[in-house]
Amino acid sequence: MDAERITEKLNILADAAKYDVSCASSGSNRKNKDKGLGNASNGICHSYTEDGRCVSLLKILLTNHCIFDCAYCVSRKSNDVKRAAFTVQEVVDLTINFYRRNYIEGLFLSSGIFKDADFTMERLVKVAKKLRTEHNFNGYIHLKSIPGTSDELMREAGLYADRLSINLEMPTEAGLKLLAPDKDRKDMIGPMNFLSKEITRYTEEKKIFKKTPLFAPAGQSTQVIIGAGPENDQQILQTANHFYKNFNLKRVYYSGYVPVLYDKRLPGLNTAVPMVRENRLYQADWLMRFYGFNVNEIVNDNQPLLDLDIDPKLGWAIRNMEAFPIDINKADLQMILRVPGIGILSAKKIVSARKFGKLDWDQLKKIGVAINRAKYFITCKSSEFERRDLTGANIKQFILAESKSKYLKNVQTQLSIF
Repeated sequence: MDAERITEKLNILADAAKYDVSCASSGSNRKNKDKGLGNASNGICHSYTEDGRCVSLLKILLTNHCIFDCAYCVSRKSNDVKRAAFTVQEVVDLTINFYRRNYIEGLFLSSGIFKDADFTMERLVKVAKKLRTEHNFNGYIHLKSIPGTSDELMREAGLYADRLSINLEMPTEAGLKLLAPDKDRKDMIGPMNFLSKEITRYTEEKKIFKKTPLFAPAGQSTQVIIGAGPENDQQILQTANHFYKNFNLKRVYYSGYVPVLYDKRLPGLNTAVPMVRENRLYQADWLMRFYGFNVNEIVNDNQPLLDLDIDPKLGWAIRNMEAFPIDINKADLQMILRVPGIGILSAKKIVSARKFGKLDWDQLKKIGVAINRAKYFITCKSSEFERRDLTGANIKQFILAESKSKYLKNVQTQLSIF
């Protein structure tokens, strides 16, 4: 290995990979076996696991050469940037060497498109296969699949990778045609649909045959870019909801567009998407996935944009004041989950604890309830914070006055050309 040249490639291709946010991963149950390297059971990739542990991975592109000219991509073929490409063996060697030095716990590998989808995807799969079969590597591997890849390669990828993902890139087909006219939505949908069916098939076979091999045990995910096109929050979340329901996705990642290139179709170079918008979309996504909210309760034709000042759960509550206050000692779990300031674990603790007696504010606080928010929407054994006759607007102002969010500091208005 030419160390100087490899270092140069690494600098170029690691930097180009930073715009892909869909590498935070969890849920794989691949175990270390036969005294192999690594263990993927706790998740990977500069993210936080459920137990609060920070994990890391080697996140690179195989190449930043690309045959496409997507307006929002720093690696677009018309952009004048330094190009580089790893060989399959170079990626394998880097992964193993970094792992042995305890720098990483796995690999996130994406790529520009060399020649066509299968030509590129075949090389990504070879990396994963070599790591698994030649080095007995049992650490986490996430492959960013190439749109338009054949079913045969997608099946092989699923046998070696823990997670596979295909970026939708733009939330709507119209947005994709505007900013990436060379790409076809069908090339993204086909492999995603195939993966969904294969993951289900292997899961069912595993119930019958214990020796059925693992197939993408951490599932599949996707990423959408927000702020590059004209899509509003309703369109973005409706797209996410559709893919959760029909493709059994583990995650949809929302990536705020980073202005890196001038293009008349894109927002100006000094108009980065506010971090708070990205954060609100993740909060709304969480409500859909874990709190039982329908997407139309969060955003709809009358409310197509998320309120950047408050989280979407609080936004729903103050638009539906007729549903409150609820008696925390009597309400069912699903209603308790809709109270601002009460999370999933706290809601379950409330339901369990009230079996032994009625709960008051002190007990709720010990359970983990954010009283400064919840007090406007619930009643309990104590009348210390008995709800006053307040409107939703009043409550919003009171909560904003008490809250200090890191996402609301130095927020600039995003300009739009649409």
